[in-house]
Amino acid sequence: MSADYWLNRWKNNDIGFHESRVNPYLDRYFTNLKIPQNGRVFVPLCGKTNDIAWLLEQNIQVVGVELCESAIKQLFGSLNVTPTVTVHDKFKLYSADNLAIWVGDIFALTANLLGSVDVIYDRGSLVALPFTLRKKYSRHVVMITQKAPQLLICCVYDQSKRDGTPYSISAQEVFDHYHHAYSLQLIRCEAIANGVKGVVPANIVVWQLNKKD
Repeated sequence: MSADYWLNRWKNNDIGFHESRVNPYLDRYFTNLKIPQNGRVFVPLCGKTNDIAWLLEQNIQVVGVELCESAIKQLFGSLNVTPTVTVHDKFKLYSADNLAIWVGDIFALTANLLGSVDVIYDRGSLVALPFTLRKKYSRHVVMITQKAPQLLICCVYDQSKRDGTPYSISAQEVFDHYHHAYSLQLIRCEAIANGVKGVVPANIVVWQLNKKD
């Protein structure tokens, strides 16, 4: 899956993955992570998610990374905020007040550029990547965040019945990717009423990943 794939989807407004409302599991479970006052959350592959507005309303600093610049322009537009835009090697940085978004390839994002983060919110990242990239992604995120705790939202269904995103992520795969760095807690599993793009049954699964001592 190339960068052009995602850039073309944004160009063609083929963004069914974008939720028109705040994700209900964010509202319900984010406090489980016990982020400190004025803490900083990392939202990888963030797009223009409305979840960022919700996080900012909680007086939380948000840092994200996104490949598509037009998505970030739309994000700041939806927030009615004019960003400062600076160039840093392979990235553009869109920033304003408590929000900073790196525009570029997540695999080129370094710990130094990202800065310290308290928690990670992954609603649409792991499920957006094909199997061949998910291990690389998970290890990279663990490394650049120094094992920051995560709220991870996945879906599970019979992947053989369809191809494409959101990909099904089994409990075994979550364990394989993250058990070396985290203790894993399954905090929610419930049926998706109409399945995933017609594939039924399908479940939403919410994980809390806590850094191992």
